[in-house]
Amino acid sequence: MPLKIEKALVNTVEVIDSDDDEGGVGLATTTTSDALGNIETASHDGIQAQQTLAESQSFWKAGAYDACPTWRPPADGALLEHARVHPKFLHSNATSHRWAFGAIAELLDNAVDEIHNGATFVKVDKIDIMKDNSPALLFQDDGGGMDPERIRKCMSLGYSSKKSNTTIGQYGNGFKTSTMRLGADVIVFSRATSASRSTQSVGLLSYTFLRKTGQDDVIVPMIDFDISDHWAEPIIYSSQDDWSADLKIILEWSPFPSKEELMLQFEDIGLHGTKILIYNLWLNDEGIYELSFDDDDEDIRLRDEANHGSLTKLSKKVVELQSHISYRIRYSLRAYVSILYLRKFTNFSILLRGKPVQQLNIAEELKHSKVIIYRPQLGVGSNEVTVETTIGYIKEAPSITVSGFNVYHKNRLIRPYWKVTPDGSARGNGVVGVLEANFIEPAHDKQDFERSSLFIRLETKLKQILMDYWKSHCHLMGCQPPNSRVHLPPAQKEPPVQPVGLPAKIRQDSSNGYPCYLLQGSREQVTSIDGLGSTSVEKICEENIQLFMRCEEHVQKENELKQTIEGLEKELKEAKRKSAQLSSYLETRKKQKIMEQNTGKV
Repeated sequence: MPLKIEKALVNTVEVIDSDDDEGGVGLATTTTSDALGNIETASHDGIQAQQTLAESQSFWKAGAYDACPTWRPPADGALLEHARVHPKFLHSNATSHRWAFGAIAELLDNAVDEIHNGATFVKVDKIDIMKDNSPALLFQDDGGGMDPERIRKCMSLGYSSKKSNTTIGQYGNGFKTSTMRLGADVIVFSRATSASRSTQSVGLLSYTFLRKTGQDDVIVPMIDFDISDHWAEPIIYSSQDDWSADLKIILEWSPFPSKEELMLQFEDIGLHGTKILIYNLWLNDEGIYELSFDDDDEDIRLRDEANHGSLTKLSKKVVELQSHISYRIRYSLRAYVSILYLRKFTNFSILLRGKPVQQLNIAEELKHSKVIIYRPQLGVGSNEVTVETTIGYIKEAPSITVSGFNVYHKNRLIRPYWKVTPDGSARGNGVVGVLEANFIEPAHDKQDFERSSLFIRLETKLKQILMDYWKSHCHLMGCQPPNSRVHLPPAQKEPPVQPVGLPAKIRQDSSNGYPCYLLQGSREQVTSIDGLGSTSVEKICEENIQLFMRCEEHVQKENELKQTIEGLEKELKEAKRKSAQLSSYLETRKKQKIMEQNTGKV
């Protein structure tokens, strides 16, 4: 068994262990003072790392760098007590979040889990770093906070003490993956009271520091204070030199260059709570911050998704579709967070850029809703569970054909608008379902489920639920149920004569392969030509051919427009790339001139 943290709390996260069932991995095996020595001996490699960092501020390129080995095996050949973690692992570990909003949701989950510790709010905001006037992401809650032991567990890999059936977090990896996915660096401030002792702690996880100094170990400087007597008394675990070394690294690589500025960050936390500041935010491939703070003062948006299609003139139908919540969650954090949790909070608020997020219960918005009970077979010896699925039509149906199931796990949205029917199928259009599936396990990024046998059976059941509901309710949306036939009354062999000026509309009912004709001004739908006279059939066929030819013309025009759009988008992307290169070149030249001037003065 590794050493317990109670036996040796040191300033860097270097000897953190876990119980056997939690599988925690310490982040470093060297002390801070050793790390500072390594920094000095690896100055050349540190310069190379700085150059690499300047070239790759995009998240998906940030893992490509080489570090100088700064560790040597013990002379006596003794075995290591802990696994070592290279800084590259921080980046590769964070790639589990392909979507930035998924990383933000992880941090919100941590705050929501603090409700049982008295948390009443979590706020997400953008602040400006005075050091370089760059944007940073702020997450702050008034939960129980973290004492020195807990904050070290938080910053260790795979360490989770959340074993409750109600808490969302369980893998002990969310903080590291989410913060490193959003930015290169994160600093944490936390206050807590336990056993009549009040403490405040600061921890720094800086990918920039590790890369620029050429480290091959993950060093996490941390400092703690005892504030039980209403003033901050440093807590020394090993030596004053190590504590001071930690403070020096934090002041050099954090947005706060002095101890006074660092301590000011605790003023708005109160007696207990946690503040997380993520800075050096990642850029997209065009050299722009992937998170946009300027499009909406009350929202945070994904720049690439928000700009998607903005250069094209969209039809009214597409505009209506893009205004629906199922589309807006792709780029609007406010929209995504509004449906992120199934049950509405009573004494807890999510504040996004100073304004509370209004939670939306999708099930309450459905028309002709119905509750379906599903009892999955979990295996021998397992307790029986009951899953309630609320299904119905969206209020915008049938004009908007959004469909799918919103599947939650422990109150948290995992799969939004999961379409279980094949693409292109008209079956189930406008039908949406909501359920909480606690009997299957989510993936580590909480954006999907592990594809187990239980998941596959759930998918099959949801297809059945969707089709059964649609067959029995599609007539409410003006559609004819599949395999049905509408026959004319015996005394009437031909359909009513179509009024002049009211052209026929045609819909393709993919359920039976026959076209579904609807005459404007009449409620009569014909899904079969059985019993119709030859004259009516000829008229309908002629009109069908004309509509088909018009449809082909529109499809051809659409393809031509798409090709034009693709060409323009490529040109725009190339222009932006060249602009970013020129901007980078000018900035480099500017710095070189300043250095030359300073050198000349000396």
